[in-house]
Amino acid sequence: MFIYGDSYEVLKDIEDNSVDLVLTDPPYDMKKYSTGNIKLPNRKALNNDIAYWNDGFDARGVIEDLIRVLKPNGNMFIFASYHYVGIWHKLLDDRFDTFQFFVWHKTNPPPKIFKNGFLNSCELVICAWNKGHKWNFSNQREMHNFFESPICMGKERLKHPTQKPLKLIEHIINIASNEGDVVLDPFAGVATTYIASLKNNRKAICIEKDENYYEMGVKRINNYFNESTI
Repeated sequence: MFIYGDSYEVLKDIEDNSVDLVLTDPPYDMKKYSTGNIKLPNRKALNNDIAYWNDGFDARGVIEDLIRVLKPNGNMFIFASYHYVGIWHKLLDDRFDTFQFFVWHKTNPPPKIFKNGFLNSCELVICAWNKGHKWNFSNQREMHNFFESPICMGKERLKHPTQKPLKLIEHIINIASNEGDVVLDPFAGVATTYIASLKNNRKAICIEKDENYYEMGVKRINNYFNESTI
């Protein structure tokens, strides 16, 4: 299901202990850190705008429902910014047997024109699970809490500022759930988790409240699965 609605409300209708994997990329509450587009000499300005919805997010509004719907042997993966890691740790550490982090390394991060700091080439993912949880590692390489891939480019890239690559989402789904499992993404954006789930024989409950992103997601889903069956 790809649902148009507010996750704070829709989550309340999901049954207890019915989800095998929570995999989501909620707002980072980063708007206050944005300085707007970066003006460059003799070039088009570099897009540095933060989306309007990336402001005022409070994880406490959804965390109880995320824990409630997750099965005891389920996994939770939540993308997070550096300044929000401590908040997720406070909310989750004493509720799960294990609290860890996973790193996505972007092999082609946006450039820094001025050499005055690090490239923003890594993104953190909060991970939490209990004893008896599901893992599907096939080799030691997959057991690294580190994954490299490019950011979305070319045809994959839609007009969503924080869109995650399908390759990354598929990797997490495959190591942290089984075929036939239910994957939940309450901040679904342009339906990357939905497509990755169905592509890998999982069921999906994905929620998006922005009408524009939802419509882009629906169109993307239809195009993806129509093309894959040709």
